[in-house]
Amino acid sequence: MAGPRKTAQKTTAQKTTAQKSVARKADRGAPPNRRTGSRRRATETAAAAVPLPQFLAGAGTLTLAQRTLLIDQALLMLEQNYVHLPLKEAMHAVNPLQRLRVLRARTERQTDASMEAEWLFHRQMSGIFHCVRDLHTNYLLPAPFAGKIAFLPFLIEKCFDNAGEHYLITRTITGFTAPQFGPGAEVTHWNGTPIARAVALNGAAFAGSNDAANLARGLESLTLRPLVIQAPPDEDWVTVTYVGLDGSVQELREQWKVTTNLPPMTDLDAVTEASAVMGLDLDSDEKARAKKALYVRDVVELEGGESSAELTAPVAVGAADLPTTMPGVFRARVVTGTHGTFGHLRIFTFSVNDPVAFRDEFVRLAAALPQDGLIVDVRDNGGGHIHASEFTLQTMTPRRIAPEPVQFVSSPLNLRLCRRHKDNPAGIDLGPWFDSLELATETGAAYSAAKPITPEHGANDLGQTYHGPVVLITDARCYSATDIFAAGFADHEIGTILGVDDNTGAGGANVWTHGLLATLLNEPPPADPTTPYEALPNGANLRVAIRRTLRVGELSGTPVEDLGVRPHATHRMTRADLLAGNADLLAAAGALLAAMPHRRLGLATTLTGTTLTVGLDVDGMDRVDLYLDDRPISSEDLTGVPVEIDILDVSPGQWLRADGFASGVLVASRRRQV
Repeated sequence: MAGPRKTAQKTTAQKTTAQKSVARKADRGAPPNRRTGSRRRATETAAAAVPLPQFLAGAGTLTLAQRTLLIDQALLMLEQNYVHLPLKEAMHAVNPLQRLRVLRARTERQTDASMEAEWLFHRQMSGIFHCVRDLHTNYLLPAPFAGKIAFLPFLIEKCFDNAGEHYLITRTITGFTAPQFGPGAEVTHWNGTPIARAVALNGAAFAGSNDAANLARGLESLTLRPLVIQAPPDEDWVTVTYVGLDGSVQELREQWKVTTNLPPMTDLDAVTEASAVMGLDLDSDEKARAKKALYVRDVVELEGGESSAELTAPVAVGAADLPTTMPGVFRARVVTGTHGTFGHLRIFTFSVNDPVAFRDEFVRLAAALPQDGLIVDVRDNGGGHIHASEFTLQTMTPRRIAPEPVQFVSSPLNLRLCRRHKDNPAGIDLGPWFDSLELATETGAAYSAAKPITPEHGANDLGQTYHGPVVLITDARCYSATDIFAAGFADHEIGTILGVDDNTGAGGANVWTHGLLATLLNEPPPADPTTPYEALPNGANLRVAIRRTLRVGELSGTPVEDLGVRPHATHRMTRADLLAGNADLLAAAGALLAAMPHRRLGLATTLTGTTLTVGLDVDGMDRVDLYLDDRPISSEDLTGVPVEIDILDVSPGQWLRADGFASGVLVASRRRQV
């Protein structure tokens, strides 16, 4: 039965006010659903692999002058562009600039005939960049390493029980066999070293920003290494001791192999919006593409060999999955357990070219899932497009999103970059940071003013679309744009964070490549004849954290880098999680959802002539305020029965917003265009 009918009069000023939203691109150039030949390419990925020694035999063509150039350009970027240098020097007691100067002095004493082996040069350069423990700031190896991955034909993951931690085989490449070996076999030793110690030692070589990240990177890199960013393995093969599926103790000797990885999503050297606002852990991104190529062939087939491809029609990868237009980005499922039926929406990456398309597909999938609770799972997500991460937050909260602000470190070269692009709204606009950097020359300020990368209107143009409770699942491999997403989730109090580690990866920055920096001083024309950036040899590259991110809300001003986002609750992965589809993890998330408040904000509208009839059917709220084009129209105290309200003098195209409150606190919001 309908409740009481009320009437609200709209003012003349409101007739001419219209809320505008960020328009979705009409034509994104989405690739069609392609299958022809892609299964063959995926199958050939492992088959085309060559043994590591064979691959390394053809590597090593850098001259002494080219090595010196790489050192000099690394010094330039770390000294003039690297935003975290003061923090890293203090927090980790390191001096990467001095290490580079020493390496350069030693290089000057060498000749082309006497210079050290190239593999040693790459290891020294990688070690210097690794010492700052920043996965945004990298030395990228030249040809033939770029685009290649070294791998063993299996993956290892860690779980816990009452007896402690265990390291289980969770995936094997199709066709690979060994005695009593497969998902569920437990690794005990790695090259004769107890597995936990081997993981810790490996993590020290490929350091993350905190202990949890170190161990996560160390485990993942045991069997998979992108050669563009990690030095090749020292050993030609590994010896693995394991407890087989029948309980027997077995030993496996397996050779490292090298193959070609799937291509990256975007050209990070190009002057585009995507490259300029990228927050991406390249190591994780390379590994995610490698895992698809080696283990998830159905997704590679659907994407036609591209990364994060947007298909013309939704498809389902697994029988339990909802169809999606982005099978390499999302996986959506309905999960049922003792605590109820909820939605599980996995986000594998934010590395997309179109952040609005990303947000809209998230909204579509969330709407197709149960509305009584949503599990958003960002484990292993190395980030990507910062706009995609921050545009999506608004869909789960009634609060207005404040995008995280970012800062440049104050330096002459950063000032020069911002001066050149301070009046460039059509390109990469650095105007918001220019005045403060120019003033820093006189004041001695260490950083520029803090301004958001993500436009605030884009972070709020759609508003809340999912009204059920939300749990976010994180781990130590969440990095960059995913750290920003998790920080925004926490800072806006969207829901509960459940971590399988004690922290996220703690990567809080926007990252630019040497190629992008060099191009920015030459575009728009004319080129800068005094640019300090020089072309790098043989396809080598450098990446640097260029702008650091700061928290908002109660932790306003706190950097994300090295601190990360701590969960509200933790869950240690179990054997059932690794081998039975995250069964215990999803049960833990379901228990959290069941304990959270449940809201419903039903909004029905009918426009008859110039009269808009609004029907409200809500749960978990005691008041709803109505706005038309952001002007207040009515405030309704609710008694639990549906309410109808007539709003007079309304024009098609105007925007209606309903804000729901519980005990004076905003708890839900819904927008609709008339």
